[in-house]
Amino acid sequence: MQTGKLEARVAALENEVNRLRRDLESGRGGGKPWWEQIAGTFAQDRIYKEAMRLGQQQRRAQRSPSSKQDRDSNARARHRSS
Repeated sequence: MQTGKLEARVAALENEVNRLRRDLESGRGGGKPWWEQIAGTFAQDRIYKEAMRLGQQQRRAQRSPSSKQDRDSNARARHRSS
């Protein structure tokens, strides 16, 4: 690789890192973690609700029979102790 090209690429990366640091320090980086920034975005979205329902259905279908028995026996034990 040519030295001039490498120096230009390093300079561009340094500029980008400096910009990201300024954004982070000035609070423009969002301030909140991304998951808190998007919380509630899909609250009334029927397609999202359907995707969550299908995902839950898929996870239930993949559970082994023994894990269902374990959950049932744990639930019964908790019920008896209350």
